[in-house]
Parts: sequence; C-alpha cells; structure tokens
Amino acid sequence: MHMSHTLKLSALAGALALGCAMPAQAHHGFGLFQLDINKEWSGTLTQMELVNPHSYMSFEVKGPDGKPFAMRCEMRAATLIKRSGWSTDQFKPGAHVEIKGHPHRDDPHACYLESFTLNGSTEVNRNDQFTTKTPVDTSKRPLHLADGQLNISGDWAVEQLVLTVPPSGGNGSMIPKSMREDFASGKLTMAQIQATQPPRPKVVYTEKGQEAAKAFNNRSPEDNPWFACKPTSLIRDWTSDWPINQFKQSTTAQGEKVIDITYGLYNFKRQIHINGTHPAKLTPSYAGHSIGKWEGDTLVVDTIGFAAGVLSPPTRNSDQLHMVERFSLDTSKMALKREYSATDPVYLAEPYASYDVMYLSDVPFEAQTCKEMTPEFMQKKP
Repeated sequence: MHMSHTLKLSALAGALALGCAMPAQAHHGFGLFQLDINKEWSGTLTQMELVNPHSYMSFEVKGPDGKPFAMRCEMRAATLIKRSGWSTDQFKPGAHVEIKGHPHRDDPHACYLESFTLNGSTEVNRNDQFTTKTPVDTSKRPLHLADGQLNISGDWAVEQLVLTVPPSGGNGSMIPKSMREDFASGKLTMAQIQATQPPRPKVVYTEKGQEAAKAFNNRSPEDNPWFACKPTSLIRDWTSDWPINQFKQSTTAQGEKVIDITYGLYNFKRQIHINGTHPAKLTPSYAGHSIGKWEGDTLVVDTIGFAAGVLSPPTRNSDQLHMVERFSLDTSKMALKREYSATDPVYLAEPYASYDVMYLSDVPFEAQTCKEMTPEFMQKKP
C-alpha cells in the first residue's frame, strides 16, 4: 500500500527515542496512581506477592472508623525484583510496616510504593538491590555441543537496569548495572549511555497501521495483552521487564534437533525446528511456527503462522507477520545477540528491526506467576 510522505514522517518522528536507559518514571506509566500526592501508611504486613506484571505488598492499617482497613501497594514485576535479590522470605506477615508512596485516584485500598521499612529497620527503596551477584563462571562451559551446534543452552537475561541518581540530582534514571557507578559519579552522561543501548525499532506504518496505532488504548487490557496476563510478541516479551529466558537444545525421540525457549515474563514456550520446513497448513498462534538453520555459528530462525495481535504497543500485527531472527554469541563476553526483523504488509510499510543482547543469568530461571492487581486492570471473574 502506498504511504504518503507526511504519514511516513509522522510515524518516524514518534519512534526515535532510545529504549533502555530512561528516566525513572518512564517504565510502564503510572495510570491512576496520583504521583503528585505523597502519602505515608503505617500498619501490619499481611502478604508479599512477587508476581508479574506487578508485585504487591499487602498490609492492614486502621481505617477512619478505627476498624482494620486492607491496603495493597504496587511494586515492580517479579521477573526483575527477584533478580535484585528480593524474596518472599524477607517479608514475614505480622511485621510492622511503614510505607511511603502515592494513593490511587479511584481505589482507596490501592497505592504505589516508593519505599518502606519493616519493624523499624533501614528504609528500602522499591529499586534497591538486596544482593550483589558474582559473574557466572563459564570456564568449564563447552562452546559447542557434541553434534557441532554452538552451545546456547542455558538461562539468559538482558542486563538489569538500576535506579541511579546523577551528581545533578533529581529522580534518577534506570541505568545498566555495569554503568551505574560511572553515571552516579558523572563520568558518563545519559546521552553516552543511551548511545551504547540497542535502539528501539523505527516504526513506519501503512495507512491502516497508522489508524490502528492511533486507536490503540495502551491502558486497556482489551488492547494491551500486558494487562491481561497474556504475552505480547516474540520481540517485546524477550526483554520487557528484564526477564530470564531459558534455552534448551535437544534431539527428539524421532531424531529431530530442536531448541525449546521459555520466555520468563509469562512462561510462554516456543520451539525452533532445526533444518525443518514450515507445514503447508498452519493454525495461527501467538508464537507461530519457527524453523532454524546454522550458518556457521549463527542461528537463523524464520517464523510465520502468527495470529493477529500486538507486535509492541501501539503497533499491531496481522496473520501475515513474518519474522527473521539471527542469534550469535560473543564467547569472550558470553553475550547472546539477537538481531530481528519483522515484516507485515498490513500494518508496516518498512521492516520493524533492531537487536538486543542477553548474558548468562546469575539468577536461575524460575517460572513466574501472573496476577494483575492494579485496580483498573484487574481481570473480571467469570
């Protein structure tokens, strides 16, 4: 479909921001939480739920009538909060909790947590790191499997971002852990850090794609799968909220070489058929059908058969989506790079392309629970 020059420029202008290092309050958006109102609560901890897409601390305070009043404060997703050393064992029900945060506009029982103390201990920020992990020992890791394939089995995770305040002060920004000290000391600027990060894909829409993007309601579970505990796409879910993704290379009982990948955000599974072919008929699905081949030590994966859905809000995809991924491993850094390109003649006038980099995780893969508890996104019970 022909795209007007004006429409093309408009689409490009909205997609030039870099995606990884960002201001501290730019991650998911804060919806109906009133960030302009600071409030404190004091009460008794009742439960700590480390779940996706947001964790929640539940506690009980004394209500205006003097009776117990249940509260729950939103925190970060389990996929990344556990990588920071948090665990439910640290939060014993019955502990006295002091919380600083922001109230919800519509639900008096909900809040957004900024910091807390338990039983009068040191104040903890929602972005604090509880443990410092040592680098993964790869000295005994074979570079290739017995059949000659590059060894990419294991648990992989994009570098975590950590809230860091520069010398100039302010709310701080989410900075890669390896760069946080240099940013905090002023040796690195935000612009310098952003220049090292994978760029967000430039989105160039068809006219139908532009219309769909304008109509997309990012804060609606009906439009945005994120808030309905459903996966979005093979591209977005790979790095969103810094999950740990698991690769397993194996040979089936029928003698077929496959690579099984479990996405850590919502535990979604996909399978790559090595040296396979796409079936003549496919039932459209979220993951489609993936075939892969090795070109030396680069794994090239071709995927078709997608169901219509969302590539990355507000960009939709049709069942004509076609994705090509190229996985390569920098063995000196144990850095797994994925270059990707997605084409869709219905919604995209040009390929949606970029890359990302993951490292062997210092925290093991763990299946996560998804339970949306933000008031406006809570799933309705049947």
